[in-house]
Amino acid sequence: MMVRLQTQILAEFNPLVHSQSVPLFHLGPLVFTNHMLMVAIATGLLAWLLPKAVKSKGLTPGPWQNTIEAICEYFREQVARPMLHEHTDRYIGFIWTIFFFILTMNLLGMIPMASLITVVSGGHENHLWGAATANIWVTGALAMVSFVMTHLCGIKHQGVVNYVAHFTPPSPWWIKPFLFFIEIIGAFIKPLSLAIRLFANIVAGHILLATFFGLIIVFGNLGVAGASVTAAVALSTLDLLVAFIQAFIFAFLCTLYISFSISPEH
Repeated sequence: MMVRLQTQILAEFNPLVHSQSVPLFHLGPLVFTNHMLMVAIATGLLAWLLPKAVKSKGLTPGPWQNTIEAICEYFREQVARPMLHEHTDRYIGFIWTIFFFILTMNLLGMIPMASLITVVSGGHENHLWGAATANIWVTGALAMVSFVMTHLCGIKHQGVVNYVAHFTPPSPWWIKPFLFFIEIIGAFIKPLSLAIRLFANIVAGHILLATFFGLIIVFGNLGVAGASVTAAVALSTLDLLVAFIQAFIFAFLCTLYISFSISPEH
């Protein structure tokens, strides 16, 4: 009987359930999902918290303001300026926005709010929460924003003709069409890699975490439960680090791609 129950649990267990996009309601033809809700919450939090952080009423800034200013200063002076040089202040706002937006969604996705609501509501299952950056459409949209921004910057600084011409580096005439084709493919691969990298790392973390907790349900053993909880705590700490690292990498690569597009030598 116990073996049959464990087999049934294993068959029904889905470690991806907390990363899935679930429809909440319809607005005409538009389907509003839990991940869209997370994007809206992240946007609202940033619009509310960041202005409060940088507009301190006291003579000395508080710890929250110091943290935000330190991150912004680091990105401007250590990440953007070595690549963008005199164009740093023109594009740093976009880079800050990308970093904080992705970081906020990553951190919100780590909060098991749906489970907490289920417990508080007496076991009524809900899908009001989720990891938005575990949705390839969300990370793809972010990558598309980076793609459009990168090439608009290049066209603005070099002009359409010069910008397109730099897709073929100096080479014999007979190989130029092939190089142009390779460069065009590379221009689309860059945002694709941004989307997949962020998506894969966030999904992997949630799958591992769900799997460790699933072991408790499957085996129902005190020793397994202790080991699973310990591993889950360690993994949550690692996920917190990954949330920052992935936001940083996305913003860093956006900066790098913009610097390539506005520099004729690249």
